[in-house]
Parts: sequence; structure tokens; C-alpha cells
Amino acid sequence: MKLLAGLDEVGRGSVAGPVVAAAVILKKNHQIFGLRDSKTLSSLRRSKLEKDIKNESIAWNVAIVSSKKIDKINILQSSLLAMKKAIEGLNIKPEFFLVDGLYLPKTNIPGRAIIKGDSKCESIMAASIVAKIYRDKLMIELSKKYKHYSFHLNKGYLTKVHLEAIKKYGPCKEHRISFRPFKTKEYK
Repeated sequence: MKLLAGLDEVGRGSVAGPVVAAAVILKKNHQIFGLRDSKTLSSLRRSKLEKDIKNESIAWNVAIVSSKKIDKINILQSSLLAMKKAIEGLNIKPEFFLVDGLYLPKTNIPGRAIIKGDSKCESIMAASIVAKIYRDKLMIELSKKYKHYSFHLNKGYLTKVHLEAIKKYGPCKEHRISFRPFKTKEYK
């Protein structure tokens, strides 16, 4: 069997903060139970699984692309770049990778995109969890610097409270100004 990596990204639909990708190569006979798509798990369950993933993997890596870069090259290209950095940054090179979604990052490692892969493939599920935990921690840290936006609660996604803060204070340096609502006259 080939050395297989799972690859996924989080934060694509957020209006603030980076996009984060993770690559994970699980041990062939890993002892991780309850792997699922990170979006379907409680934060407590994700934290437990993240520890198990890191203990039961051959290698894992996380990569980020900043909100500024997202504004320059767009979110799709930023997601692909984060995934490329995550897979190429593994200290053990996989022979093949599987990625959640429609698109493959450009890399010399062969791979395959799987629609809804984060609900079908354990290595993608593992990558989804590692990326989500990492990004959530980043957003909690950013919340300390940018207190008005409640990033610790919304993780940069556009909630009612977040939108009200943007209306009152304008965007901060972590907001993706190429995204709605910033493209409207009201925020320029």
C-alpha cells in the first residue's frame, strides 16, 4: 500500500483571518476511533481527536495563507496554496494524497480530489480536524488583539454580532476586504 496523505483546508468562507490547510499521514493500523468531518464534532471531541491524530500519524503539517494574500490572489488560489504548502511541508513525503473538494493543489505528488472527502476518507477527516483546531486557536489569539469583532466566538465568519462590529468599527487588518460585505459602498 502506498504512503497516503489526507489534505483539507478550513476558513474558506470566513471574512477574516487566514485560510489553514493540514496534511496528515495516518499509521496504517491507527487506533483512532470516532473520526468524522471536523464540522460535525464538538470542540471538546475535536481536541481529543487531534491529540489521537498526532499520536497515531506518521507525519502531519499545517500551513496558512494570510487574509492579505487571499485579497491578492483570491480564496480558491489561497486554499490551493495553503494545501500545497501543507503537503510539501510534511517531513515524510507521501506517495499519493487525497483532498476534500473539486480541486488539486499543484504539486509533484500525485493526488485525487474527492467531493465530500471529509465525510468519506479517514485521512482527510484527520486533516480537517487538525486544520480546524489550528485555525480556531489562531482566531482566539486574534480576538485578543481585535476585541470588537468576537473572533473567539465567530472564528471570522459573518455572524450578526460580527457584522454589527464591522458596521461600527470598520474592518481590521485581518478582514478580507475583497469579500462581502466590504465590496459594498457602505464599507469603502
